Amino acid sequence: MNDTPGWASPGSAPSDGQETGIPRPSEPVDSSGPAGNWSSTQPPAGQWSPPSSSGTGPGAPPPAPGWGGRPQGPGWGGRPHAAKPGVIPLRPLGVGEILDGTVSTMRAHWRTVLGITLTVAVIAQTAIILVQRYLLPDPPSVDANATGPEALRQTADSLQFNLMNSAPPLLITMLATIFTTAVLTVVISRSVIGRPVTLSDAWAEARPRLLPLLGLTLLLAVMAAAILTAGLLPGLLLGDTAGVGLAFLGLLAACVVLVWLMIRFCLASPALMLERQSITASMRRSAKLVRGAWWRTFGILVLTSLLTFIVTLMIGIPFGTIALFVDDGGLNAFLTDGANSFGWPFLIISGIGDVVIATITYPLSAGVMALLYVDQRIRREALDLDLARAAGLPGYDNGS
Repeated sequence: MNDTPGWASPGSAPSDGQETGIPRPSEPVDSSGPAGNWSSTQPPAGQWSPPSSSGTGPGAPPPAPGWGGRPQGPGWGGRPHAAKPGVIPLRPLGVGEILDGTVSTMRAHWRTVLGITLTVAVIAQTAIILVQRYLLPDPPSVDANATGPEALRQTADSLQFNLMNSAPPLLITMLATIFTTAVLTVVISRSVIGRPVTLSDAWAEARPRLLPLLGLTLLLAVMAAAILTAGLLPGLLLGDTAGVGLAFLGLLAACVVLVWLMIRFCLASPALMLERQSITASMRRSAKLVRGAWWRTFGILVLTSLLTFIVTLMIGIPFGTIALFVDDGGLNAFLTDGANSFGWPFLIISGIGDVVIATITYPLSAGVMALLYVDQRIRREALDLDLARAAGLPGYDNGS
């Protein structure tokens, strides 16, 4: 057994095709004798009744599906009792427990979490502001009365400007997300077993995996672009009214395929970080972990996105409103000349709002993804037993 964030070697994982060899906790020793001994007196035949508490002998209710045979709590259908050395109980998690574990990690390691997210958010937002202010081109002029080829040219120019305007901020945001995800995944993996972690410790663990994580992110982005292009291209080549309808249907089909693939590979990032997997191996690992739980995973990620969106609105709207009124040009300049007409007051105030948003949403997204990965491994591979050993809980073998 080791203390690396991977906790257990994925080579013996049941989801990798090996259902045997799952480690089990050592048998507790007490005065009642060896486990499984029968009582000297047995109840008469036909008079068995459901027990008031869980057990493992005759008459005990079968374990609830999905718990892997772990002991249950009092009564029928209760949650299993589980140790909680860190931010989550060591058993299959509910949606609320995943979110609560994420928030608990932010509270328990707030210095580390705040240090990495605030630093990265400030650097990223400063770079975005400088790019928007000095490097992006001015918006093209638009003639509202243009028709025919001139209108098509203006539409193409506007589309090109929007792509160029959004590409640098998206690239900077992607790099910031990769950096924070790598470090925060290590922090969360330690918090699960109740181990302290400093920023330097988390950085030392995450640094060797940054380039593979960047490669994984770029590969998924290229895959998404290729799928969308394949869906749109036939309709765009056709070019007439029928082509517009075909392009719409192709885009709809491409979005369905893209969502399915993104959920299927959503756990590749924590697998790459915590199991030291390669890019392709982490994608296969994610597909195996998500198999049979696609809709549950989809629902949890949609809920997380909704919470992120709400946080963004609650913080972004007040900062954006203040920035509009403080800036000299104000709203009129935005409506007439575009976003590039804003001055430094607007960029600085809105940038501060974006930093606050990123400081909250980066740990939320990374935490949910890492704990969702842990939950799936607990459900499929009994990872809770390895986590209990890593946490040094009594009653578990010290071997791997």
